[in-house]
Amino acid sequence: MKRLLFGVVVLAALSAGTTAQTPANHETDFLTRIRRLTVEGRRAGEGYWSPDGKRLVFQSEREPGNPFYQIYALDLTTGDTKRISPGYGKTTCSFFRPGTDEIEFASTHHDPKSKQYQQEELDFRASGKTRRYSWDYDPEFEIYTYAEKTGKYTRLTNARGYDAEGSYSPDGQWIVFTSMRDAYNRTLSAEEQKQLEVDPSYFAEIYIMRADGSGQKRLTSVAGYDGGPFFSPDGKRIIWRRFDTTGLIANVFTMNPDGSEVRQITDFGAMSWAPYIHPSGQYILFASNKLGFENFEIYMVDIDGKKEPVRITYADGFDGLPVPSPDGRQVAWTSTRAGGSEGQIFLAQWNHQKALEALKAAPMRAGVR
Repeated sequence: MKRLLFGVVVLAALSAGTTAQTPANHETDFLTRIRRLTVEGRRAGEGYWSPDGKRLVFQSEREPGNPFYQIYALDLTTGDTKRISPGYGKTTCSFFRPGTDEIEFASTHHDPKSKQYQQEELDFRASGKTRRYSWDYDPEFEIYTYAEKTGKYTRLTNARGYDAEGSYSPDGQWIVFTSMRDAYNRTLSAEEQKQLEVDPSYFAEIYIMRADGSGQKRLTSVAGYDGGPFFSPDGKRIIWRRFDTTGLIANVFTMNPDGSEVRQITDFGAMSWAPYIHPSGQYILFASNKLGFENFEIYMVDIDGKKEPVRITYADGFDGLPVPSPDGRQVAWTSTRAGGSEGQIFLAQWNHQKALEALKAAPMRAGVR
């Protein structure tokens, strides 16, 4: 999320005009055998594949007595699901570490007030009151790993401010993540303090660290929310999305793991986020509200962003957070296409050849040679 979560984008998004599309493309050209993977709980989302493609790790609101997300792993061969996180506190953004039995995720379970917050939220819901869903950038969020064989949790970050949205490099040696620690590790101006109260995500930047939590280093330093980072399949680039200072427009960027050679991939005039590179390394899947306030659709764009993005999904509501399987033949994503406003995880077969054909036929992006 964050890789930004479904709820926050639906709330923050503004429509930004229309988009040029190749009318010959349809959802069934790219996605077939669409099926819903998660059914339990109030909502679920952000499904990420194990390196062998046999499991997904995701977040879901389904734990008795806890109204917040917890982390679960789904075995795609048996259908069995097990909880990865402790079961209390808030969690988000999980990822399998290649070559190990470890899974990383962000959590607040160390916070002594965790269970108090759970009860307060449950009481609020029981009162019959409602509020629009929005993501809570709790400054107690820290990044943890869970070792499946031993059941041991290891805390990797320990800085005041939201630390989350982590993912591993292909060799499992590095984690790239999002942190808002810059809003808490220095004295803020009066204007910055006001900004923190209104929108703490403004202070989010991309960081990198070794898999054991050492060597934490900041990679970005531009005003606005930088988040949702992932490594490219070859580990040579990092892809993420950057919001402008208004928090309304976002675009996809890539950079080297040391923060150099920043390239802007999209210029869609809308909220374009949750980018993920296909295992082929030839194109990027992402979500955008180009077509309207709450109409998020999945798009794809060539790896260098030279062409106009191609629309993939054609369902009302929300389709986003697309993640291709390690072999590139399937895509998991979060969608409300089953009805209602709460997202669940869906899975479909992916037509890589059709994707390449559609990208080849796409018009060049204005101003790009």
